[in-house]
Amino acid sequence: MLNCNDYKLVIISLLWVKLLDKYVKILKDKNIKITPQRLVVLEYLDKNWTHPTADEIYCHLKKKNPSLSKTTVYNALETLDRHRIIQSLTISGSELRYDLDHGMHHHFYCRKCGAIIDIELKCPNIEKMKQYGHEVEEIHGYIKGICKNCLKKRKEK
Repeated sequence: MLNCNDYKLVIISLLWVKLLDKYVKILKDKNIKITPQRLVVLEYLDKNWTHPTADEIYCHLKKKNPSLSKTTVYNALETLDRHRIIQSLTISGSELRYDLDHGMHHHFYCRKCGAIIDIELKCPNIEKMKQYGHEVEEIHGYIKGICKNCLKKRKEK
């Protein structure tokens, strides 16, 4: 007979399998070899919308996956980016940041705290490009300034 904790474990396991199925499907749809490393990178990006660097992703994943190498994380990110599953951003200088949201959107970079925030803005030039017979696959719009949280902290001082 199962006790309450057993049921919780079963539910958590089922949710984990469902999440993994989501990532497996993403890779299969792009004909990419399914590896545990790619799955954990996808899961991390799906749960952490902070636009992390490769090093941040590696440091977090290394805690639960001691045999994971930094090279493997970089290779997984490069493969996912090349197949347009994720996108890489160079909004904060020379370091790449990663975003699972590959839909067309812009990013706001706070020069004070370094936060990168997704901004849903419609680009008027997409329709113009279609009129000229072009197909737009990507748009990179970077907006830089001071975020509302940093402005609030500045006013409180």
